[in-house]
Amino acid sequence: MNKPLRHVWLVIGLLFVLLFTSTTYFQVIAQARLNAHGQNQRTLYNEYGRHRGPIVVDGHAIASSESSGDTYGYLRGYDPGAMYAPVTGYYSVVYGFTGLERSMNDTLSGEADALFYHRLSDILSGRQGRGASVELTLDAAAQEAAWKALDGRRGAVVALDPETGAVLAMVSAPSYDPNVLASHDTGAVSKAWTALNEDPERPLTNRAIGGDLYPPGSVFKLVVASAALESGEYTADTEIPGPGTWQLPNSSAVMNNRASGGTEPCGPDDVSSLADALRQSCNTSFAMLGTELGEDAIAETAKDFGFGQRIEIPLAVGPSTMGEGMDDAQLATTSIGQYDTRVTPLQMAMVAGAFANDGVVMQPQLVQAVRTNDLSTVSELSPKELGQPLTAANAAQMRQMMVGVVEDGTGTAARIDGVEVGGKTGTAEWGEGRTAHSWFVGYAQKDDQKIAVAVLVEEGGYGSRTAAPIAKDVMEAVIEK
Repeated sequence: MNKPLRHVWLVIGLLFVLLFTSTTYFQVIAQARLNAHGQNQRTLYNEYGRHRGPIVVDGHAIASSESSGDTYGYLRGYDPGAMYAPVTGYYSVVYGFTGLERSMNDTLSGEADALFYHRLSDILSGRQGRGASVELTLDAAAQEAAWKALDGRRGAVVALDPETGAVLAMVSAPSYDPNVLASHDTGAVSKAWTALNEDPERPLTNRAIGGDLYPPGSVFKLVVASAALESGEYTADTEIPGPGTWQLPNSSAVMNNRASGGTEPCGPDDVSSLADALRQSCNTSFAMLGTELGEDAIAETAKDFGFGQRIEIPLAVGPSTMGEGMDDAQLATTSIGQYDTRVTPLQMAMVAGAFANDGVVMQPQLVQAVRTNDLSTVSELSPKELGQPLTAANAAQMRQMMVGVVEDGTGTAARIDGVEVGGKTGTAEWGEGRTAHSWFVGYAQKDDQKIAVAVLVEEGGYGSRTAAPIAKDVMEAVIEK
């Protein structure tokens, strides 16, 4: 064989090696990643060609598939759309999928490993393949109460079952109608997508678990109070200092006792009990208490509540954080929920839930059960402990102090007759010249019914006026059934 011919065969051989290598990579190694990619059009066409399982709340399908009569086969519909959109997400032939449509895609499409024998049965019997239904933990009454109470204001509401971690309500506002993104009119979908992304109100953001996290303001005092009790050096009755103003350590800045700028002391002779300091939401008391406890103690307690942990419910939750390596002035500000502390409403609902569950934080979960179309159960919610930031005895002390806040403190607007309600209001500063965010974090219990809740209203002002009444509506929807 002459030299030029050998070169030709060498090039051809090399090309075959490259071809086999690339084919192996894309069809074997990268197959799962490419199939799961939200904008893989072939995958979407394949999935739209078969029935997608519904997402269900209290027996009602809030997301379902119907025959579309076009080349796609099925059209995804949402009812009611906007109220549940931050949970369901959207399923679009143009922009892929988000929310539970994405995180539960294998289950909804019928491709999950757990559904293998169900798929095999469909093939052998000649039935058309169907995805499984995903039943959520959401309580329809609580979800509607939260949605109506927010009334379109920017913010979020999260409610949990403290004993199981089941998410009873998850509302983010303003929201959007996922039906416009699920449409098969690609031109209309693109126009709606552009409008939603250019909207300064950020309707596509799930404020309950992500986006730009929030300073918690005074609701973070619950974490500091827990750290104090766990230190063994404080009880609810321990007297702590609370002057009307306090110059921060090694700083020219002066802290006022209240968010309103008030300078009256927390009690006679600038002293009050820990319970009274929480009831009145005394800034100087908790700033001084935080510096006395130290950063490590507060950070460890916050971690046990879930701060810094990556949680999936199965939606991905942004980790809540607090500052590190702080000086005393920064720690003092952190202790009243300012400086670098940032949280999700879900995280603060978890904090409240721990007090109602004897100090144990449960893993939040959105999925109650997965069932096939013949109602066979594939999986069901299994409660899981996430951490225990405080003992049952100290959790009882926290409940006692939080009840004082609602009965005779800043949280009276959350009071429900005949129901034990404990909570904490917060007014979180977040920018020069901007109205503060409004918070309420608390729990309610009556007989065997329990609920933990966190309410955040962006630029809502005082938590006692704006967030607390919303929390009352949500808690009543569950407790008064």
